[in-house]
Amino acid sequence: MYTCTTQNSLLALTAVALVALTGCSTAASNAPETSAPPAGEAVVMEDGWVKAADSGMSAAFGELENTGSDDVTIVSASTEASSALELHETIENEAGEMIMREKTDGFTIEAGDSLSLEPGGNHLMLMDLTDPIAAGDEITFTLTFSDESTYEFTVPAKDYAGANENYEGDDAGEHDMEMSGDMEMGGHSE
Repeated sequence: MYTCTTQNSLLALTAVALVALTGCSTAASNAPETSAPPAGEAVVMEDGWVKAADSGMSAAFGELENTGSDDVTIVSASTEASSALELHETIENEAGEMIMREKTDGFTIEAGDSLSLEPGGNHLMLMDLTDPIAAGDEITFTLTFSDESTYEFTVPAKDYAGANENYEGDDAGEHDMEMSGDMEMGGHSE
């Protein structure tokens, strides 16, 4: 038969055990989560610029750097300078011509790496310009990532001359744009 003292001792031990277990579970649930920051906070545009154009189409270039520890994927871009903006790549078709086409799966930038947007390569394609873009204008872009975060940057417009490339599926040459070749800008080639 238990005495009052034995019962009180068992109750005290049970209470101490419950407090200890509760303390362990609380500490575990309050541990900081180690989720990655939004992709839009990890990407930085360096040396960005957009091609000056009177009408029709233009393109934006530069170096997008992923400063984060996780890969990021750009799924779309927008700007008030264009009613339609696409992520583009430039490839060689069966006839040996360089053509631009939409990159529907987006641009992935590996952790700690960068993505070059350049004439004759990957770029942001501004289609159906809303107004002329003159050299010296400042154009703002918003990138949207697969995690739905965004990154906004502003770049200057610059004059550019190069060879013609065609937009994929463009039979009439309606979407020709000077995009490839060497370019002199500020004393260095891009």
